Amino acid sequence: MPELPEVETVRRGLVAGVTGRRVDRVQVLHPRPVRRHLAGADDFAAVLTGRTFTEPARRGKYLWLPFADGDALLAHLGMSGQFRLDAPDAPLVANTRVLFDLDSGVQLRFVDQRMFGGLSLSPGGAELPAEVAHIGRDPFDPAFDLEATVRRIRARRTGVKRALLDQQVVSGIGNIYADEALWLSRTHYARGTWALSAPKAREVLLAATAVMNRALQAGGTSFDALYVNVNGASGYFDRALAVYGQEGRPCPRCGALVKREPFMNRSSYRCPRCQRTPVASARAV
Repeated sequence: MPELPEVETVRRGLVAGVTGRRVDRVQVLHPRPVRRHLAGADDFAAVLTGRTFTEPARRGKYLWLPFADGDALLAHLGMSGQFRLDAPDAPLVANTRVLFDLDSGVQLRFVDQRMFGGLSLSPGGAELPAEVAHIGRDPFDPAFDLEATVRRIRARRTGVKRALLDQQVVSGIGNIYADEALWLSRTHYARGTWALSAPKAREVLLAATAVMNRALQAGGTSFDALYVNVNGASGYFDRALAVYGQEGRPCPRCGALVKREPFMNRSSYRCPRCQRTPVASARAV
């Protein structure tokens, strides 16, 4: 699932292509991506036609395209959702689901292979869609309060990785960047949040910010064609990953072999030497 760097890369790619552009026509090629629009695909197309986009916005992993009239097109990319900007006569890539013809002569396309994501109209959502209001601010948000987030993490009774993945505590961090941030800060994923000192919790959050910033500079992380930018380009941060997906390879810091361990129906990757298992009193259960 795309995390903050991937979604922000897409948002930046959309800015020049859609900001200030009118939607002249909408075609829904498959109804599932607009399933949250209860009036149906035809109505979705009708109510969006004629509106003008303002600058795309994001909070954490959530992306929305505001309209000048105060509403917004909310986009959840799910595991494989993509936006593409193409000429209207360009061949459709596989799994293209929704088309938006813009007054610039460019066509905005929503592509989604697995269709876990989707598009929906958010009335009054231009500034902040109600559907996203419960999501915590992310470290790239100018209003992000680092010290308040440190206090929220330390007040919880859970493992530090679970806290990082809780989008109501701090948004934008998923499995990839949590593992990378914990490696960078030499922290085991099961270390209890109540056992973290304030400086240590701050170090973990700053490590997450640093890792995601580096990923953003590389265009995000692409393991396959499910995540691409609006021009179809892949991100290259997978080449710089220290531990995520690196099972059996040497830790770039100490040389110990990276381990993969089960975690919340997925996996955690860590260096067994740099990220030692915490003592029982400091370990989340």
